[in-house]
Amino acid sequence: MSEESNSNATEGPQKASGLARRLQNFADDYLPQGRWLNISGALLGVYLVIVLVLGLYWSVPPGDFDVREKARGYADVNAEKSGELVTGAVTTAALIGVIDTLLDKPGGFLRNDRFPPGVYLDNMPNWEYGALIQARDLSRALREVLSRSQSQSKEDEDLALAEPRLNFQSDSWLLPASETKYREAVRYTEAYLARLVDPAQPNAQFYARADNLREWLAMVNTRLGSLSQRLSASVADRRVNTDLAGEQNATQATSAPSELKVRTPWHEIDDVFYESRGAAWALMHFLKAAEVDFAEVLKDKNAQVSLRQIIRELEATQDFVWSPMILNGSGFGLLANHSLVMASYISRANAAIIDLRDLLAQG
Repeated sequence: MSEESNSNATEGPQKASGLARRLQNFADDYLPQGRWLNISGALLGVYLVIVLVLGLYWSVPPGDFDVREKARGYADVNAEKSGELVTGAVTTAALIGVIDTLLDKPGGFLRNDRFPPGVYLDNMPNWEYGALIQARDLSRALREVLSRSQSQSKEDEDLALAEPRLNFQSDSWLLPASETKYREAVRYTEAYLARLVDPAQPNAQFYARADNLREWLAMVNTRLGSLSQRLSASVADRRVNTDLAGEQNATQATSAPSELKVRTPWHEIDDVFYESRGAAWALMHFLKAAEVDFAEVLKDKNAQVSLRQIIRELEATQDFVWSPMILNGSGFGLLANHSLVMASYISRANAAIIDLRDLLAQG
């Protein structure tokens, strides 16, 4: 019994060692030394190429869309007369179109990405942020001004729900994701538009008045003015402090030096450039929509040409950038300064908006 037990005890380890030798022989025959390293290197190379190609593809800014056609799509579904464009439909549809583009363009909304290649990109996320700020301003104007007959009137229930959702933080990745809130804002804005184009629901209104248009353009003024200053600061080193200019007894919370250092850090030059480019893209669509909805107001003030010139300046900001990177040459140096070129278009558009607001204020 003892010999048989010893034989069984040694047979198991011998079989195991034999199996190990066969596996080792198989590995030596079919997986030579360094094969796994080569395979890992090849997979890493393929991954990097995919990330690079996707990053380049996702960084291409989206094209324009027709604001009239966008509005007609809603009118065909909701209005009794096919294709009818009621006052305010084009502006509201343009807002929806801009948000839809941010969410549905190649790569989707990238500003809150936590994985490659989105996490490596910065140009497109800044472009998105610029467009998002303009969409937030128009959404606020719709809620507080354009949909209300006077300051004491009741705000629209759908717009009151859409505006705060569009102001949700833009870098939230999960619980909830930014896209979730922005899609909710789109649904509520679409609900407002559906009621707006429905003659049976007069509780949804859009008031195309000169004072309403001036209120929204005042928001645009402040945004473009800030962008112009930040773009110009790509080369500016110091500027005179004019914060209290124009009023002798004006005061401010804390004292400030007579000269301010305002130069934009070099690593933020392209961020400001693409934020401005995105803002100009969104605003261009909104002004094209305003040209339709406020046509009678603009005609009465003889201001159609002024608005078209603003749109022309904004269209110029969307020209193709031939340089692979945003250059930051000095004002009269050998290299171009793309920020100063963008600042020129933004400043001219902003100055034209100031003139347009003055025209709208005239009786």
